[in-house]
Amino acid sequence: MHFLDIDSKTLESLGAIHTAREIAQQPAVWQKIWESVNEKKDEIQAFLNGSDFHKIILTGAGTSAYIGESLVGSFNRAGYTCTSAIPTTNLVSHPYDYFSNDQSVLLVSFARSGNSPESKAAVVLADQISKKCFHLIITCNPDGDLAQYNTPGEKYIFTLPKETNDKSLAMTSSYSGMLLTGLLIPRIDQLEELKSQVILASEYGNEVLNQHLATIKEIATLPFKRAVFLGSGPLLGTATESHLKLQELTDGQIICKDESFLGFRHGPKAVVDEETLIVYLMSNESYVSKYEHDLIFAMEKGKKALAQVAIAERLDFDLDVDHEIRFSDNGKTLDEDFLTLPSIIPGQLLGFFKSLGEGLQPDAPSSSGAISRVVQGVNIYDLPLKK
Repeated sequence: MHFLDIDSKTLESLGAIHTAREIAQQPAVWQKIWESVNEKKDEIQAFLNGSDFHKIILTGAGTSAYIGESLVGSFNRAGYTCTSAIPTTNLVSHPYDYFSNDQSVLLVSFARSGNSPESKAAVVLADQISKKCFHLIITCNPDGDLAQYNTPGEKYIFTLPKETNDKSLAMTSSYSGMLLTGLLIPRIDQLEELKSQVILASEYGNEVLNQHLATIKEIATLPFKRAVFLGSGPLLGTATESHLKLQELTDGQIICKDESFLGFRHGPKAVVDEETLIVYLMSNESYVSKYEHDLIFAMEKGKKALAQVAIAERLDFDLDVDHEIRFSDNGKTLDEDFLTLPSIIPGQLLGFFKSLGEGLQPDAPSSSGAISRVVQGVNIYDLPLKK
């Protein structure tokens, strides 16, 4: 059996079998998730309709937090207009900034294992402080602390297919699987119409894995020491997750940054030098694209990057970039929110191949143990009563 054009025995010897399999399985997993959400549609809808909350907080730690960054706009446009994305790491250190005893909240928790100390602490604090807290837990592990949490309030647990509980240190299919779940739930009443979006996203994912693998391998061999990922709207969350994937899979040997296209000019552009790779995660909304194209054209001034890569559904303008990764030329259009799904795969692949190129093991790239699959060493303290 082969994953990412490498046979299983070789992947096992390289310490890469789990990461390769988990990246490669994503397009198939997305369709399974739609089926699973569809099976639970009535339960989910009943939970949402029966929950009387003032606001929604999308939360998680690390990669799980970045899911919320991509989903805020989707929730708001679906009618949940008081939605924000706040990492558990912020909720735990400053809970009174986000919870109050005069407001009810729907806390949407994303977690691969559900065993991170902050994941459990955040739900406890939400119950402790809020007028009332409704918990929607989206997890890959039905046996984790989060899934097993006994809240005094109401909760609904959605567990993803078991193969999304990634064994690798780096979250790949767990990330995109929970992201897709978060895209479907606020539009649960449109689930049948969204099936075509999931199928198209899967087609695009397979396009990356089958037609652009060689290009991404080639990019990974370039001698870059820095990488910048740019995205707008929901794709800013994708840029953030892409930067983490490359940075953690290379054990910090490649320093990465993420930013919005418009925000990049306001100082962060100074990071660009001749050892920098820039990756543009392009929107397929024509209004947004105008701003993105302007930034790319402006990159001709100032320090030159080592290479520039554009990732897009299709490109209607000629861009001065070194590599283009296009998902389609057949006229089909994916909703911008769902474009986040295939757009994360190039960043995952880049991290995977760069990790191998640096002599690391993608399944466990941290040579010092500085990072681990489930964060270690975090103490949780009792919250003093607010005066």
